[in-house]
Amino acid sequence: MTDPRDTLGFVRNRLDRHSAEQPEEAVPPFDAPDARLVVICGDRIVLRGSTALITPAEAPDLSDTRIFLGHRDGRPVFAASAPAEAAEGFAAGGTRTLDLRAIATESAVEAEELGLLAVAKSMLDWHARHGFCANCGTATAAKAGGFRRECPSCNAHHFPRVDPVVIMLVRRGETCLLGRGPHFRPHMYSCLAGFLEPGETIEDAVRREVFEETRIRVGAVTYRTSQPWPFPSSLMLGCAAEALDGDIVTDPSELEDARWFDRAAVAAMLAGTHPEGIQSPPPMAIANYLMRAFVAGET
Repeated sequence: MTDPRDTLGFVRNRLDRHSAEQPEEAVPPFDAPDARLVVICGDRIVLRGSTALITPAEAPDLSDTRIFLGHRDGRPVFAASAPAEAAEGFAAGGTRTLDLRAIATESAVEAEELGLLAVAKSMLDWHARHGFCANCGTATAAKAGGFRRECPSCNAHHFPRVDPVVIMLVRRGETCLLGRGPHFRPHMYSCLAGFLEPGETIEDAVRREVFEETRIRVGAVTYRTSQPWPFPSSLMLGCAAEALDGDIVTDPSELEDARWFDRAAVAAMLAGTHPEGIQSPPPMAIANYLMRAFVAGET
């Protein structure tokens, strides 16, 4: 089995990250001569050729939200947001805009830059949703280059959040359990997944989610790999799990369908040759990696 980093999206990143612990004076000026900038207009990222790293001079009309992400190859890198309608202004002059999913599936930027874009999008999304103090409701201010927000009224500090999600390849003998949600693209089946809850281990979250969605009981759970998923800011925790029984009872509010598939069927899904036209998630997704591991006999 190949290294998951060879195919998974958002996992490679050469960014030397800034953090909330570093002092304010560690933030370089936004208009530094060698600075580079990621601009997101609504949900579309500005690209020049095969990179999303442009100069601040190429991006007028930005909002007040400007985040210092850190350094990449010695250059300071910032992220900034612009109104969705600003994307039209980048449709000429050698630039274009694409949403992050399209950038990932089309390999529109190199893998290491894709990971940086995941940081930029997650951070900007967090700032857009957390402009007010959760403690007292006062408008907060960005500090530490944007890696912290502070309340001027109650002095509370707020930090970017990451939502952990378990995603699991459930095996029973020589078959595995795959399902499709109502929101999936037509004919696609994938691994089951769900958010961790407070006070819950990864293993228990796997067992709970599988049982809630299919009434299948799970025994042993093994962690395999992880993947940032910036929609808006999740961390996918890929696991393999052993089923203790086989009768599927789906919850229609969670799954449209779920089935047991043997290795040959999963291999056909991955190759795009399944006789029913059933498809797998794209190679950039952790579910694809877990399905390939099953076909290879590694789960």
